[in-house]
Amino acid sequence: MKRVVVRGTNWVGDSVMTVPALRALRRLMPRAEITLVTRPSAEGIFTKADFIDDLLIYDRQSISSVVRQTSEWRRRRFDLAVLFQNAFEAALIPCVARVPFRLGYATQGRQLLLTNPVPLPEWRATRHEVFYYLYLVAALEQTLLGTNSVCDNEPDSSLNLSEASKAQAFALMRTFGVAENKIVVAICPGSINSRAKRWPAERYASLADRLIEESRAEVLLIGSREESDVSAAVTSSMRNKPIVLTGKTSLAEVTAMLGLIDLLVTNDTGPAHIAAALGSPTLVVFGPTNPLTTRPFSPAAEILRKPPDCAPCMLRDCPIDHRCMTAITVDEVFDRALVLINRRKITANAKRLCDFVA
Repeated sequence: MKRVVVRGTNWVGDSVMTVPALRALRRLMPRAEITLVTRPSAEGIFTKADFIDDLLIYDRQSISSVVRQTSEWRRRRFDLAVLFQNAFEAALIPCVARVPFRLGYATQGRQLLLTNPVPLPEWRATRHEVFYYLYLVAALEQTLLGTNSVCDNEPDSSLNLSEASKAQAFALMRTFGVAENKIVVAICPGSINSRAKRWPAERYASLADRLIEESRAEVLLIGSREESDVSAAVTSSMRNKPIVLTGKTSLAEVTAMLGLIDLLVTNDTGPAHIAAALGSPTLVVFGPTNPLTTRPFSPAAEILRKPPDCAPCMLRDCPIDHRCMTAITVDEVFDRALVLINRRKITANAKRLCDFVA
C-alpha cells in the first residue's frame, strides 16, 4: 500500500489527540505516502509535521464540496483510507472514490461502506481519546501483519517546531509589542463549541491583572475570531492592558507562539492541547467535560477542577448556575500559575547551564 489517506477529525483539540495515532501509522508504514485530510481550522497544526507527507484541506460548505473532495480522492488513487472521523460522510467519500481498503469505526450505519469496519471499543468512556484513534491503527496492524506492536509503544503526542517557525513566531510577538526578557503568559478565555466550558470572563480579567502586577508578566489574549467577544469582555474588566491577539493570527502562528511562551491558562479548548503537545506549561480550567478522556495528553499540562455531582455533564450550556466553573477561584488559578512559571524558570536555567558546560 503506497498511498494512504487519513480522514482527520473536525475540532482542533481532537486533531491534536490524533497525533499519537498518526505517529504510530508512520512507524507501521514507513515507506507509504501518508496524506492527512483535515479542515482549514486544523491545518496550522500539521503544516510541517514530520509524520505525514501531504495535507489535503477539506472545507465542507455544501454538497458540491463533497463531490469535489471525492473527485480529488479518486484522482489521487489512494490504496488505503483510515477514518478517524466517525460521520457517515467520512466513509461515503472513500467508498465512492473507490479506495480499495477502507478502515474505520462501525458507526452511524456505515458498515457497508467500509471494507474493514472496527467495532467501537467497550472502554471508550473510561480511557483517553488518544487510545480511541490508536486502536484503529492497532486494528490495521492486526489486519495487515497479524501483530500488535502499536500497543507496545508509549503514545507520543508531541508536536515539534522548526527553528524557522520559532524565529517567525518570535518576530511576530515583537511586532505585537511583546517585550524581550519578560515572562509571557497566554490566556485563552473562550471556547468555540461550548459556553459551559468557559471560566467567567471577569475571573480571567482578575487573573490577568495579577499576573501583570504581581509577576510582571506580559499577558496575551488568544483565540479565534469567533471568540473576540469573550476577549473583549476580559479586557473591559481589566485595570491593565493585555496584548490582544484574538482573531488576529492564524492557527499556524498561534501554534508557533505557544511553543515559546512560559505558560498558557485556558479552558478545555484547542490551544490547551497544542501548547501541551509542544511542551509548554499549560493550566486548564475544567468544568463540564471529562478530563479522563479529553484532557491534554502531556506531562506539560495540569488541570484545575472542582466537580459537583452533575459533572461531567458534557452540555454546551449550563441549565443551572455553572457551579463547576464558579467553584474555581482566581486565587487557586493564580497560585498554581506561579508554581508552573517558577518551574519553567528553573528548567530554563538548568538547560542554559547544561548548554554552557557542554
